[in-house]
Formats: sequence, C-alpha cells, structure tokens
Amino acid sequence: MRQWTVDAFASGPFRGNPACVVEPFEAWPEAGWMQTLAMENNQAETAFLLKTADPARFGLRWFTPTTEVDLCGHATLASGHVLMAELNSPAAEITFDTRSGPLTVSRSKDGYRMDFPARPPRRFDAPAGLAEALGAEPVEVWADTVLVAVMANEAVVRALEPDISKIRQIAADAVERGNVIVTALADPGGAFDVVSRFFAPGSGIPEDPATGSAHCVLSPLFSARLGRPRLRCFQAYPGRGGEIIAEHRGERVLLEGRAVTVIESSLRV
Repeated sequence: MRQWTVDAFASGPFRGNPACVVEPFEAWPEAGWMQTLAMENNQAETAFLLKTADPARFGLRWFTPTTEVDLCGHATLASGHVLMAELNSPAAEITFDTRSGPLTVSRSKDGYRMDFPARPPRRFDAPAGLAEALGAEPVEVWADTVLVAVMANEAVVRALEPDISKIRQIAADAVERGNVIVTALADPGGAFDVVSRFFAPGSGIPEDPATGSAHCVLSPLFSARLGRPRLRCFQAYPGRGGEIIAEHRGERVLLEGRAVTVIESSLRV
C-alpha cells in the first residue's frame, strides 16, 4: 500500500503544511490502527480515504498523532492532490464525505479550490493568563471551537514565542480542545491581507504550519472588517509559511492553495 507526503498550501517543496495521505481503502481499517499509523508518521495529520461506487467521491478521515479530528483543510487539499495528480483521477471535482459533511476539492488555475463550512466567531472575554501564555496582549479575543486572539499588528504575530503548555491549560477551559489562532491584519502594501499562526496543543500539535480550518473562522471575521469577501492570507509558521486564499460566501468559505508531493513511500503493515 502506498502513502504520499504532500506539502499543502505551499508555494514549493518544504513550504506550507505536510500531510500524509494513504492510498484509498476498500473498507475502513480499525480506528486504532489508523491512529497508530498517524502517530508513526508524526505529521500534523494523516488522511485516510475510502473508495465508493462513485470514482469522484470518497470517504475521508483525519488523524493527528494523538486524536481523530472533525475538520482539516490542508490534509483535504493533500487528498485531492493525491487523487488528481498521483492517481490520475480525471474528475474535475472530488467530493469527500467527512465528519463535517460533504467537502469538495476542484482544480483551479493555480492549484486547487475547496468548499468548506464557514465558522463565524463570537466576541469573547479573554481568559485570565492568555496574554502571559502568548507573550503579547491581544486587542480582541473571539471564539468558535478555538480561541482567536487578534493582535495589534503583523510584527507581534510573527515574533510570538508562546508557552505551549500554558496555552493548552488556559484555552482548554474556554473552548473545546484548547487551541488558539493568533492573527492580525497584514502590513499595508504587502502581498497579504491577513497573517496568522495556529497553536494546537489540544490536538497534539504545538504549532500547525498551515491550517485550512482556521481560515473558516478568519474569513468571516476579516472579510466583514475589510468589506470584501476574498482575502489573501499567510500563516506565518517560522521557516515554512502557508499561502491561502479565503473567500467568504455566506455559510461557506472557499479556500484556494497549491500542493506539492515531496515523498512517495510503501507501507509494509
């Protein structure tokens, strides 16, 4: 059985966010086996695919090294890329049946486009100790299933050196898993509109390099603020960086990005 490592939301190899994608199964393996393989891969997510009678439709599940998650953008993009670019699917659009409902990946001019559910956040009182854990004072705090800490500017976001164990402890009392998006408007005149970083210790990931699902939260927040639906976003993970176009369309968000295969391997288990 084959497996691919794909850099998603990447402008080239060793950028964006790596995800492992396993060759499609005829039936779901046992969940514990999938979790163990995800732990062995030790990437933010390993994606597992299930064949259906429709060659353009697959089941899709995502596992971090510690848990199964309900939504993962970069591993969905990587899965679409594997099916289209590595397994030569002729489909212009592929539908994935997931815990978050049907998700689609289609070809676009410069890569791929995904259709995800929008997750507009609500204003939230900053939990005690959050600023100390992050190493900077947010100017606003919002919440969905994650906390969103809005900072004064791009430089603050890029310079953060947070205490990950404190983030998990503080955020877990406020939201589902104890994960935090830190974000700000990008500097005027640059290539991007919004910058962010995503600290996800509650999902077993100290910091995620490029997170599609986070932009389902950021897109409605900043499109309303900037007065336009389409935003150029940069996730400023040190040394990598992920480039995501997010377009808010009511209850949905369209996410666009590129993907690059960096490893093809064979599983012996």
